[in-house]
Amino acid sequence: MENQRTLLYLSLFFMLFLIWQAWQQDYGPRPVAIEPVTGQTEVPGSQPVAANDIPETVALAEDRSVPNIAVATGSRTVHVITDVFDIEIDTRGGDIRKLNLRKYAKSSELKDEPFELLTEKESQFHIVQSGLLSANSVAPNHHSIYAVRQDEFRLAEGENEIKVDLFWQEAGVRVIKTYTFHRNDYVIDVEHKVQTSGMPWSGSQYRQLVRAEADARGESSFIYTYTGGIVFNDEIKYEKVDFSDIAEKDVNIDQKGGWIAMIQHYFLAAWIPDQEENNFVYSKHPSANRYILGARSPAINVAPNAQNVFHSRLVVGPKLQDRLTQIAPGLELTVDYGVLTIIAKPLFWLLKIFHTWFDNWGWAIIFLTLTIKLVFFKLSEVSYRSMAKMRKVAPRLQTLKERYGDDRQRMSQAMMKMYKEEKINPLSGCFPILVQIPVFIALYWVLLETVEMRHAPFALWMTNLSEKDPYFILPILMGATMFIQQKLNPAPIDPIQQKVFQFMPLIFTVFFLFFPSGLVLYWVVNNTLSITQQWVITRRIQNS
Repeated sequence: MENQRTLLYLSLFFMLFLIWQAWQQDYGPRPVAIEPVTGQTEVPGSQPVAANDIPETVALAEDRSVPNIAVATGSRTVHVITDVFDIEIDTRGGDIRKLNLRKYAKSSELKDEPFELLTEKESQFHIVQSGLLSANSVAPNHHSIYAVRQDEFRLAEGENEIKVDLFWQEAGVRVIKTYTFHRNDYVIDVEHKVQTSGMPWSGSQYRQLVRAEADARGESSFIYTYTGGIVFNDEIKYEKVDFSDIAEKDVNIDQKGGWIAMIQHYFLAAWIPDQEENNFVYSKHPSANRYILGARSPAINVAPNAQNVFHSRLVVGPKLQDRLTQIAPGLELTVDYGVLTIIAKPLFWLLKIFHTWFDNWGWAIIFLTLTIKLVFFKLSEVSYRSMAKMRKVAPRLQTLKERYGDDRQRMSQAMMKMYKEEKINPLSGCFPILVQIPVFIALYWVLLETVEMRHAPFALWMTNLSEKDPYFILPILMGATMFIQQKLNPAPIDPIQQKVFQFMPLIFTVFFLFFPSGLVLYWVVNNTLSITQQWVITRRIQNS
Protein backbone atom coordinates (compact mmCIF):
# COMPACT_ATOMS: atom_id res chain seq x y z
CA MET A 1 0.00 0.00 0.00
CA GLU A 2 2.80 2.42 0.90
CA ASN A 3 4.55 1.63 -2.37
CA GLN A 4 1.33 2.25 -4.26
CA ARG A 5 1.16 5.64 -2.63
CA THR A 6 4.77 6.29 -3.59
CA LEU A 7 4.13 5.44 -7.23
CA LEU A 8 1.03 7.62 -7.23
CA TYR A 9 2.93 10.54 -5.74
CA LEU A 10 5.77 10.12 -8.22
CA SER A 11 3.37 10.01 -11.14
CA LEU A 12 1.64 13.14 -9.91
CA PHE A 13 5.03 14.73 -9.28
CA PHE A 14 6.09 14.16 -12.88
CA MET A 15 2.84 15.58 -14.25
CA LEU A 16 3.10 18.61 -11.95
CA PHE A 17 6.72 19.06 -13.04
CA LEU A 18 5.65 19.43 -16.68
CA ILE A 19 2.72 21.70 -15.77
CA TRP A 20 5.10 23.83 -13.67
CA GLN A 21 7.36 24.33 -16.70
CA ALA A 22 4.47 25.67 -18.77
CA TRP A 23 3.38 27.92 -15.88
CA GLN A 24 6.90 29.27 -15.50
CA GLN A 25 6.95 30.15 -19.17
CA ASP A 26 3.99 32.50 -18.86
CA TYR A 27 3.66 33.49 -15.22
CA GLY A 28 6.82 32.50 -13.40
CA PRO A 29 9.12 34.98 -11.66
CA ARG A 30 11.64 36.70 -13.90
CA PRO A 31 15.39 36.71 -13.24
CA VAL A 32 16.78 39.68 -11.38
CA ALA A 33 18.06 42.33 -13.76
CA ILE A 34 21.75 41.84 -14.52
CA GLU A 35 24.05 44.44 -13.06
CA PRO A 36 27.46 45.40 -14.44
CA VAL A 37 30.22 42.94 -13.59
CA THR A 38 32.79 44.51 -11.28
CA GLY A 39 36.51 44.19 -11.60
CA GLN A 40 36.57 44.52 -15.39
CA THR A 41 38.41 47.12 -17.41
CA GLU A 42 36.12 49.99 -18.29
CA VAL A 43 34.93 50.03 -21.87
CA PRO A 44 35.53 53.49 -23.35
CA GLY A 45 32.32 55.20 -24.38
CA SER A 46 30.16 52.31 -23.21
CA GLN A 47 26.64 53.17 -24.27
CA PRO A 48 23.81 50.93 -25.44
CA VAL A 49 23.68 50.74 -29.23
CA ALA A 50 20.44 50.24 -31.10
CA ALA A 51 18.93 51.18 -34.41
CA ASN A 52 17.42 54.38 -33.10
CA ASP A 53 20.73 55.44 -31.50
CA ILE A 54 22.79 55.33 -34.70
CA PRO A 55 22.50 58.18 -37.23
CA GLU A 56 21.87 57.55 -40.87
CA THR A 57 24.93 57.99 -43.11
CA VAL A 58 25.27 59.32 -46.61
CA ALA A 59 25.81 57.14 -49.66
CA LEU A 60 29.18 55.57 -50.33
CA ALA A 61 31.66 57.70 -52.24
CA GLU A 62 33.46 56.23 -55.19
CA ASP A 63 36.37 53.97 -54.19
CA ARG A 64 38.97 54.33 -56.95
CA SER A 65 41.43 51.99 -55.21
CA VAL A 66 39.19 48.98 -55.88
CA PRO A 67 38.50 48.58 -59.60
CA ASN A 68 35.28 47.28 -61.09
CA ILE A 69 33.15 48.18 -58.06
CA ALA A 70 30.26 50.49 -58.84
CA VAL A 71 29.31 53.36 -56.57
CA ALA A 72 26.79 52.00 -54.03
CA THR A 73 23.63 54.07 -54.21
CA GLY A 74 21.09 51.52 -52.98
CA SER A 75 21.00 48.23 -51.12
CA ARG A 76 21.47 44.93 -52.91
CA THR A 77 21.30 41.31 -51.87
CA VAL A 78 24.41 39.14 -51.88
CA HIS A 79 23.71 35.42 -52.15
CA VAL A 80 26.20 33.07 -50.45
CA ILE A 81 26.02 29.29 -50.77
CA THR A 82 28.25 26.87 -48.85
CA ASP A 83 27.87 23.20 -47.99
CA VAL A 84 25.92 24.10 -44.80
CA PHE A 85 24.49 27.58 -45.48
CA ASP A 86 22.25 29.33 -47.98
CA ILE A 87 22.57 33.00 -47.00
CA GLU A 88 21.39 36.42 -48.11
CA ILE A 89 23.45 39.44 -47.04
CA ASP A 90 21.99 42.91 -47.43
CA THR A 91 24.53 45.49 -48.58
CA ARG A 92 22.73 47.94 -46.30
CA GLY A 93 24.82 47.42 -43.19
CA GLY A 94 26.14 44.09 -44.43
CA ASP A 95 23.45 42.40 -42.29
CA ILE A 96 22.67 38.70 -42.62
CA ARG A 97 18.93 38.83 -43.13
CA LYS A 98 18.25 35.32 -44.33
CA LEU A 99 20.01 32.09 -43.45
CA ASN A 100 18.91 28.58 -44.34
CA LEU A 101 20.55 25.48 -42.86
CA ARG A 102 20.98 23.17 -45.83
CA LYS A 103 21.56 20.01 -43.74
CA TYR A 104 18.43 20.48 -41.62
CA ALA A 105 14.93 20.12 -43.03
CA LYS A 106 12.22 22.67 -42.37
CA SER A 107 9.96 19.93 -40.99
CA SER A 108 9.44 16.20 -41.24
CA GLU A 109 6.81 16.83 -43.92
CA LEU A 110 9.00 19.27 -45.88
CA LYS A 111 12.28 17.42 -45.95
CA ASP A 112 13.38 19.01 -49.22
CA GLU A 113 13.12 22.54 -47.80
CA PRO A 114 15.98 23.77 -45.57
CA PHE A 115 15.32 25.09 -42.09
CA GLU A 116 15.21 28.90 -42.06
CA LEU A 117 16.97 30.16 -38.94
CA LEU A 118 17.38 33.83 -39.88
CA THR A 119 14.56 35.59 -41.69
CA GLU A 120 12.87 38.94 -42.25
CA LYS A 121 9.40 37.41 -42.03
CA GLU A 122 7.53 39.54 -39.53
CA SER A 123 6.22 36.75 -37.28
CA GLN A 124 9.65 35.09 -37.09
CA PHE A 125 11.95 38.08 -37.56
CA HIS A 126 15.52 37.16 -36.65
CA ILE A 127 18.65 38.79 -38.13
CA VAL A 128 22.26 39.52 -37.15
CA GLN A 129 23.89 42.93 -37.45
CA SER A 130 27.31 44.44 -36.93
CA GLY A 131 28.91 47.80 -37.59
CA LEU A 132 31.28 50.52 -36.39
CA LEU A 133 30.75 53.65 -34.31
CA SER A 134 32.97 56.70 -33.99
CA ALA A 135 32.41 59.77 -31.84
CA ASN A 136 34.61 62.11 -33.93
CA SER A 137 34.77 60.56 -37.39
CA VAL A 138 32.72 58.71 -39.97
CA ALA A 139 31.97 54.99 -39.60
CA PRO A 140 29.67 52.49 -41.33
CA ASN A 141 26.82 51.21 -39.16
CA HIS A 142 23.97 48.88 -40.08
CA HIS A 143 22.26 51.68 -42.05
CA SER A 144 25.28 52.33 -44.29
CA ILE A 145 25.46 51.07 -47.85
CA TYR A 146 28.36 48.82 -48.84
CA ALA A 147 29.62 47.99 -52.32
CA VAL A 148 30.40 44.45 -53.51
CA ARG A 149 32.28 42.95 -56.44
CA GLN A 150 29.59 40.40 -57.23
CA ASP A 151 26.11 39.36 -56.15
CA GLU A 152 26.75 35.65 -55.64
CA PHE A 153 29.44 33.62 -53.90
CA ARG A 154 29.60 29.85 -53.88
CA LEU A 155 31.94 27.50 -52.01
CA ALA A 156 33.40 25.44 -54.83
CA GLU A 157 34.22 21.75 -54.64
CA GLY A 158 37.67 21.30 -53.11
CA GLU A 159 37.69 24.72 -51.41
CA ASN A 160 37.75 24.89 -47.62
CA GLU A 161 36.69 28.52 -47.23
CA ILE A 162 35.24 31.45 -49.07
CA LYS A 163 35.55 35.17 -48.27
CA VAL A 164 32.85 37.73 -48.99
CA ASP A 165 34.15 41.32 -48.96
CA LEU A 166 31.96 44.40 -48.65
CA PHE A 167 33.46 47.87 -49.18
CA TRP A 168 32.61 51.27 -47.69
CA GLN A 169 34.46 54.58 -48.00
CA GLU A 170 33.84 58.14 -46.91
CA ALA A 171 35.93 61.19 -45.96
CA GLY A 172 39.25 59.38 -46.16
CA VAL A 173 38.09 56.35 -44.16
CA ARG A 174 37.76 53.00 -45.88
CA VAL A 175 36.24 49.90 -44.28
CA ILE A 176 36.31 46.36 -45.66
CA LYS A 177 33.78 44.12 -43.96
CA THR A 178 34.65 40.48 -44.55
CA TYR A 179 32.63 37.34 -43.87
CA THR A 180 34.70 34.14 -43.98
CA PHE A 181 32.75 30.90 -44.37
CA HIS A 182 34.37 27.50 -43.74
CA ARG A 183 33.49 24.07 -45.08
CA ASN A 184 31.33 21.96 -42.75
CA ASP A 185 31.41 24.69 -40.12
CA TYR A 186 28.69 26.83 -38.54
CA VAL A 187 31.22 29.43 -37.34
CA ILE A 188 31.55 32.54 -39.52
CA ASP A 189 34.53 34.87 -39.04
CA VAL A 190 33.55 38.53 -39.27
CA GLU A 191 36.12 41.32 -39.70
CA HIS A 192 35.96 45.09 -40.08
CA LYS A 193 39.26 46.37 -41.49
CA VAL A 194 39.59 50.13 -41.05
CA GLN A 195 42.03 51.97 -43.36
CA THR A 196 42.73 55.69 -43.13
CA SER A 197 44.33 58.33 -45.32
CA GLY A 198 45.37 61.73 -44.06
CA MET A 199 43.42 61.77 -40.78
CA PRO A 200 43.46 59.54 -37.66
CA TRP A 201 40.38 57.51 -36.79
CA SER A 202 39.00 56.23 -33.48
CA GLY A 203 35.97 54.02 -33.01
CA SER A 204 34.50 50.76 -31.79
CA GLN A 205 32.67 47.76 -33.18
CA TYR A 206 29.21 46.58 -32.19
CA ARG A 207 27.51 43.25 -32.88
CA GLN A 208 23.86 42.55 -32.19
CA LEU A 209 21.14 39.97 -32.55
CA VAL A 210 17.67 41.24 -33.42
CA ARG A 211 14.59 39.06 -33.32
CA ALA A 212 10.88 38.94 -32.67
CA GLU A 213 9.20 36.78 -30.07
CA ALA A 214 8.37 34.13 -32.60
CA ASP A 215 6.38 30.92 -32.53
CA ALA A 216 7.93 27.47 -32.14
CA ARG A 217 8.79 27.14 -35.84
CA GLY A 218 6.97 23.87 -36.32
CA GLU A 219 8.42 22.17 -33.27
CA SER A 220 6.28 20.37 -30.73
CA SER A 221 3.98 22.97 -29.17
CA PHE A 222 3.18 20.61 -26.31
CA ILE A 223 6.73 20.65 -24.96
CA TYR A 224 8.15 23.92 -23.69
CA THR A 225 11.77 24.82 -24.47
CA TYR A 226 13.40 28.19 -23.84
CA THR A 227 13.53 30.80 -26.59
CA GLY A 228 15.32 34.05 -25.85
CA GLY A 229 18.62 35.72 -25.04
CA ILE A 230 21.67 34.38 -23.21
CA VAL A 231 24.63 36.25 -21.72
CA PHE A 232 27.75 34.35 -20.63
CA ASN A 233 30.93 35.50 -18.90
CA ASP A 234 33.27 34.28 -16.17
CA GLU A 235 31.45 36.25 -13.47
CA ILE A 236 27.76 35.56 -13.99
CA LYS A 237 28.31 32.39 -16.06
CA TYR A 238 25.13 31.43 -17.95
CA GLU A 239 22.31 33.95 -17.60
CA LYS A 240 18.99 33.89 -19.45
CA VAL A 241 17.61 37.22 -20.65
CA ASP A 242 14.18 36.49 -22.05
CA PHE A 243 12.01 38.83 -24.07
CA SER A 244 10.05 40.10 -21.09
CA ASP A 245 13.32 40.96 -19.30
CA ILE A 246 14.48 42.97 -22.32
CA ALA A 247 11.11 44.74 -22.51
CA GLU A 248 11.18 45.67 -18.82
CA LYS A 249 14.76 46.83 -18.38
CA ASP A 250 17.87 47.29 -20.49
CA VAL A 251 20.79 44.98 -19.79
CA ASN A 252 24.04 46.85 -19.11
CA ILE A 253 27.17 44.78 -18.47
CA ASP A 254 30.90 45.36 -18.77
CA GLN A 255 32.57 42.01 -19.31
CA LYS A 256 35.75 40.40 -20.56
CA GLY A 257 35.37 37.71 -23.21
CA GLY A 258 32.22 35.65 -22.91
CA TRP A 259 29.50 35.76 -25.56
CA ILE A 260 25.87 36.65 -26.29
CA ALA A 261 23.27 34.47 -28.01
CA MET A 262 19.66 34.10 -29.03
CA ILE A 263 18.61 30.48 -28.69
CA GLN A 264 15.58 28.36 -29.51
CA HIS A 265 14.76 24.67 -29.62
CA TYR A 266 17.70 22.92 -31.31
CA PHE A 267 19.29 26.09 -32.81
CA LEU A 268 21.20 29.24 -31.85
CA ALA A 269 22.77 32.44 -33.12
CA ALA A 270 25.70 33.74 -31.06
CA TRP A 271 28.27 36.54 -31.29
CA ILE A 272 31.64 35.58 -29.80
CA PRO A 273 34.21 38.39 -29.39
CA ASP A 274 37.90 37.74 -28.87
CA GLN A 275 38.08 36.30 -25.35
CA GLU A 276 40.69 38.83 -24.17
CA GLU A 277 38.57 41.74 -25.34
CA ASN A 278 36.47 43.84 -22.98
CA ASN A 279 32.92 44.45 -24.21
CA PHE A 280 29.85 46.36 -23.17
CA VAL A 281 26.82 44.07 -23.39
CA TYR A 282 23.45 45.75 -23.84
CA SER A 283 19.84 45.07 -24.70
CA LYS A 284 17.14 47.23 -26.28
CA HIS A 285 13.43 46.96 -27.02
CA PRO A 286 12.97 49.52 -29.83
CA SER A 287 9.46 48.47 -30.88
CA ALA A 288 6.54 46.23 -29.97
CA ASN A 289 8.03 42.98 -31.24
CA ARG A 290 11.73 43.72 -31.68
CA TYR A 291 14.28 42.62 -29.11
CA ILE A 292 17.99 43.45 -29.40
CA LEU A 293 20.90 41.86 -27.56
CA GLY A 294 24.31 43.27 -28.46
CA ALA A 295 27.96 43.74 -27.50
CA ARG A 296 30.21 46.75 -28.16
CA SER A 297 33.99 46.64 -28.16
CA PRO A 298 36.36 49.25 -26.73
CA ALA A 299 37.54 51.94 -29.09
CA ILE A 300 40.71 51.51 -31.08
CA ASN A 301 42.85 54.21 -32.67
CA VAL A 302 44.03 54.09 -36.27
CA ALA A 303 46.85 56.46 -37.22
CA PRO A 304 46.81 58.33 -40.56
CA ASN A 305 47.66 56.10 -43.52
CA ALA A 306 47.41 52.98 -41.33
CA GLN A 307 44.90 50.21 -40.71
CA ASN A 308 43.48 48.10 -37.88
CA VAL A 309 41.07 45.17 -37.71
CA PHE A 310 38.07 44.31 -35.54
CA HIS A 311 37.42 40.55 -35.37
CA SER A 312 34.51 38.49 -34.07
CA ARG A 313 33.00 35.09 -34.65
CA LEU A 314 29.37 34.44 -35.46
CA VAL A 315 27.91 31.02 -34.68
CA VAL A 316 24.64 30.30 -36.48
CA GLY A 317 23.28 26.78 -36.61
CA PRO A 318 22.38 23.65 -34.69
CA LYS A 319 23.31 23.17 -31.03
CA LEU A 320 25.84 20.38 -31.59
CA GLN A 321 27.41 19.97 -28.17
CA ASP A 322 30.79 18.59 -29.25
CA ARG A 323 31.36 21.51 -31.61
CA LEU A 324 30.03 24.15 -29.22
CA THR A 325 32.48 23.02 -26.53
CA GLN A 326 35.38 23.67 -28.91
CA ILE A 327 34.17 27.09 -30.06
CA ALA A 328 33.92 29.01 -26.76
CA PRO A 329 33.78 28.30 -23.01
CA GLY A 330 30.23 27.62 -21.85
CA LEU A 331 28.67 27.69 -25.32
CA GLU A 332 27.57 24.05 -24.92
CA LEU A 333 25.26 25.25 -22.11
CA THR A 334 22.91 26.59 -24.78
CA VAL A 335 21.78 22.95 -24.93
CA ASP A 336 19.60 23.70 -21.93
CA TYR A 337 19.39 20.73 -19.54
CA GLY A 338 18.54 22.99 -16.61
CA VAL A 339 19.65 22.26 -13.05
CA LEU A 340 20.30 18.59 -13.86
CA THR A 341 23.04 19.30 -16.41
CA ILE A 342 25.59 17.43 -14.28
CA ILE A 343 23.53 14.24 -14.73
CA ALA A 344 22.31 14.93 -18.26
CA LYS A 345 25.77 15.34 -19.81
CA PRO A 346 26.96 11.80 -18.93
CA LEU A 347 23.64 10.41 -20.19
CA PHE A 348 24.10 12.22 -23.51
CA TRP A 349 27.69 10.96 -23.74
CA LEU A 350 26.45 7.40 -23.26
CA LEU A 351 23.62 7.93 -25.74
CA LYS A 352 26.17 9.02 -28.37
CA ILE A 353 28.25 5.89 -27.77
CA PHE A 354 25.27 3.66 -28.43
CA HIS A 355 24.45 5.71 -31.53
CA THR A 356 27.94 5.10 -32.91
CA TRP A 357 27.36 1.36 -32.41
CA PHE A 358 23.93 1.14 -34.03
CA ASP A 359 23.74 4.29 -36.18
CA ASN A 360 20.14 4.59 -35.01
CA TRP A 361 18.89 6.87 -32.26
CA GLY A 362 15.96 4.57 -31.47
CA TRP A 363 18.25 1.67 -30.61
CA ALA A 364 20.51 4.09 -28.75
CA ILE A 365 17.54 5.09 -26.55
CA ILE A 366 16.66 1.43 -25.92
CA PHE A 367 20.17 0.46 -24.87
CA LEU A 368 20.59 3.61 -22.78
CA THR A 369 17.37 2.68 -20.96
CA LEU A 370 18.70 -0.84 -20.45
CA THR A 371 21.97 0.53 -19.06
CA ILE A 372 20.14 2.78 -16.60
CA LYS A 373 18.04 -0.17 -15.45
CA LEU A 374 21.21 -2.21 -14.89
CA VAL A 375 22.80 0.61 -12.87
CA PHE A 376 19.73 0.81 -10.64
CA PHE A 377 19.06 -2.93 -10.69
CA LYS A 378 19.79 -3.50 -6.98
CA LEU A 379 17.89 -0.42 -5.88
CA SER A 380 14.91 -1.44 -8.00
CA GLU A 381 15.14 -4.94 -6.56
CA VAL A 382 14.76 -3.55 -3.04
CA SER A 383 11.69 -1.62 -4.10
CA TYR A 384 10.10 -4.57 -5.94
CA ARG A 385 10.79 -6.95 -3.04
CA SER A 386 9.00 -4.55 -0.74
CA MET A 387 6.05 -4.39 -3.16
CA ALA A 388 5.97 -8.17 -3.48
CA LYS A 389 5.88 -8.64 0.30
CA MET A 390 3.16 -6.02 0.58
CA ARG A 391 1.20 -7.85 -2.10
CA LYS A 392 1.60 -11.12 -0.19
CA VAL A 393 0.16 -9.67 3.03
CA ALA A 394 -2.54 -7.63 1.23
CA PRO A 395 -5.35 -10.06 2.24
CA ARG A 396 -4.32 -9.73 5.89
CA LEU A 397 -4.33 -5.94 5.57
CA GLN A 398 -7.87 -6.10 4.22
CA THR A 399 -8.88 -8.27 7.16
CA LEU A 400 -7.40 -5.72 9.58
CA LYS A 401 -9.33 -2.95 7.87
CA GLU A 402 -12.59 -4.86 8.20
CA ARG A 403 -11.84 -5.67 11.83
CA TYR A 404 -10.97 -2.16 13.00
CA GLY A 405 -13.11 -0.13 10.60
CA ASP A 406 -12.59 3.59 11.12
CA ASP A 407 -10.38 3.20 14.19
CA ARG A 408 -7.22 4.46 12.52
CA GLN A 409 -5.05 4.28 15.62
CA ARG A 410 -5.71 0.58 16.31
CA MET A 411 -5.49 -0.13 12.59
CA SER A 412 -2.03 1.48 12.42
CA GLN A 413 -0.85 -0.39 15.50
CA ALA A 414 -1.98 -3.73 14.07
CA MET A 415 -0.34 -2.96 10.72
CA MET A 416 2.98 -2.05 12.32
CA LYS A 417 2.90 -5.24 14.39
CA MET A 418 2.28 -7.32 11.26
CA TYR A 419 5.07 -5.52 9.38
CA LYS A 420 7.45 -6.31 12.22
CA GLU A 421 6.48 -9.99 12.29
CA GLU A 422 6.83 -10.32 8.51
CA LYS A 423 10.05 -8.21 8.46
CA ILE A 424 8.54 -5.68 6.06
CA ASN A 425 9.69 -2.09 5.89
CA PRO A 426 6.89 -0.25 4.05
CA LEU A 427 9.26 2.65 3.30
CA SER A 428 12.03 0.49 1.84
CA GLY A 429 10.51 0.80 -1.63
CA CYS A 430 10.40 4.59 -1.55
CA PHE A 431 14.08 5.50 -1.40
CA PRO A 432 15.20 3.59 -4.54
CA ILE A 433 12.48 5.30 -6.58
CA LEU A 434 13.31 8.74 -5.17
CA VAL A 435 16.99 8.28 -6.07
CA GLN A 436 16.07 7.60 -9.69
CA ILE A 437 13.83 10.66 -10.14
CA PRO A 438 16.69 13.08 -11.03
CA VAL A 439 18.03 10.58 -13.57
CA PHE A 440 14.63 10.18 -15.21
CA ILE A 441 14.11 13.96 -15.45
CA ALA A 442 17.66 14.50 -16.76
CA LEU A 443 17.09 11.88 -19.44
CA TYR A 444 13.81 13.57 -20.32
CA TRP A 445 15.75 16.78 -21.07
CA VAL A 446 18.48 14.93 -22.98
CA LEU A 447 15.94 13.35 -25.31
CA LEU A 448 14.09 16.66 -25.66
CA GLU A 449 17.10 18.92 -26.32
CA THR A 450 19.30 16.74 -28.53
CA VAL A 451 19.31 18.23 -32.03
CA GLU A 452 20.88 15.04 -33.40
CA MET A 453 17.54 13.31 -32.82
CA ARG A 454 15.56 15.97 -34.70
CA HIS A 455 13.60 14.13 -37.43
CA ALA A 456 15.61 10.96 -36.65
CA PRO A 457 13.86 7.74 -37.79
CA PHE A 458 13.79 4.51 -35.80
CA ALA A 459 11.89 1.64 -37.40
CA LEU A 460 8.52 0.69 -38.93
CA TRP A 461 6.03 3.54 -38.46
CA MET A 462 8.40 5.49 -36.16
CA THR A 463 9.95 7.80 -38.74
CA ASN A 464 10.54 10.82 -36.47
CA LEU A 465 11.61 10.42 -32.85
CA SER A 466 11.33 14.17 -32.21
CA GLU A 467 7.60 14.33 -32.94
CA LYS A 468 4.54 12.54 -31.62
CA ASP A 469 3.72 9.02 -32.75
CA PRO A 470 1.49 9.54 -35.82
CA TYR A 471 -0.61 6.46 -34.98
CA PHE A 472 -0.38 6.78 -31.16
CA ILE A 473 0.86 3.18 -30.90
CA LEU A 474 3.69 3.95 -28.47
CA PRO A 475 1.48 5.92 -26.03
CA ILE A 476 -1.04 3.06 -26.05
CA LEU A 477 1.75 0.55 -25.39
CA MET A 478 2.98 2.74 -22.55
CA GLY A 479 -0.50 2.83 -21.04
CA ALA A 480 -0.72 -0.97 -21.35
CA THR A 481 2.63 -1.43 -19.59
CA MET A 482 1.50 0.89 -16.81
CA PHE A 483 -1.66 -1.19 -16.40
CA ILE A 484 0.36 -4.42 -16.17
CA GLN A 485 2.69 -2.85 -13.63
CA GLN A 486 -0.32 -1.78 -11.62
CA LYS A 487 -1.57 -5.37 -11.48
CA LEU A 488 1.80 -6.53 -10.13
CA ASN A 489 1.64 -4.04 -7.28
CA PRO A 490 -0.39 -4.55 -4.10
CA ALA A 491 -3.85 -3.03 -4.39
CA PRO A 492 -4.46 -0.04 -2.12
CA ILE A 493 -6.86 -0.64 0.75
CA ASP A 494 -8.38 2.80 0.47
CA PRO A 495 -11.21 2.74 -2.14
CA ILE A 496 -10.45 6.29 -3.31
CA GLN A 497 -6.85 5.33 -4.06
CA GLN A 498 -8.11 2.25 -5.90
CA LYS A 499 -10.26 4.44 -8.15
CA VAL A 500 -7.38 6.84 -8.81
CA PHE A 501 -5.02 4.01 -9.73
CA GLN A 502 -7.55 2.52 -12.11
CA PHE A 503 -7.53 5.73 -14.15
CA MET A 504 -3.78 6.43 -13.99
CA PRO A 505 -2.84 4.33 -17.09
CA LEU A 506 -5.57 6.05 -19.09
CA ILE A 507 -4.58 9.51 -17.87
CA PHE A 508 -0.92 8.95 -18.72
CA THR A 509 -1.81 7.48 -22.12
CA VAL A 510 -3.70 10.67 -23.02
CA PHE A 511 -0.93 12.77 -21.49
CA PHE A 512 1.77 11.10 -23.61
CA LEU A 513 -0.16 11.18 -26.89
CA PHE A 514 1.58 14.42 -27.87
CA PHE A 515 5.03 13.72 -26.44
CA PRO A 516 7.95 13.23 -28.86
CA SER A 517 8.00 9.52 -29.67
CA GLY A 518 11.64 9.24 -28.52
CA LEU A 519 10.53 10.09 -24.98
CA VAL A 520 7.60 7.68 -25.12
CA LEU A 521 9.92 4.94 -26.44
CA TYR A 522 12.05 5.38 -23.35
CA TRP A 523 9.04 4.98 -21.04
CA VAL A 524 7.77 1.91 -22.88
CA VAL A 525 11.16 0.18 -22.69
CA ASN A 526 11.66 1.23 -19.06
CA ASN A 527 8.22 -0.05 -18.05
CA THR A 528 8.76 -3.34 -19.93
CA LEU A 529 12.08 -3.95 -18.16
CA SER A 530 10.51 -3.02 -14.82
CA ILE A 531 7.63 -5.45 -15.40
CA THR A 532 10.07 -8.26 -16.16
CA GLN A 533 12.16 -7.61 -13.07
CA GLN A 534 9.14 -7.12 -10.82
CA TRP A 535 7.38 -10.26 -12.10
CA VAL A 536 10.41 -12.44 -11.38
CA ILE A 537 10.83 -11.02 -7.88
CA THR A 538 7.12 -11.28 -7.11
CA ARG A 539 7.05 -14.96 -8.15
CA ARG A 540 10.03 -15.70 -5.91
CA ILE A 541 8.46 -14.00 -2.89
CA GLN A 542 5.09 -15.68 -3.41
CA ASN A 543 6.70 -19.13 -3.72
CA SER A 544 8.90 -18.67 -0.66
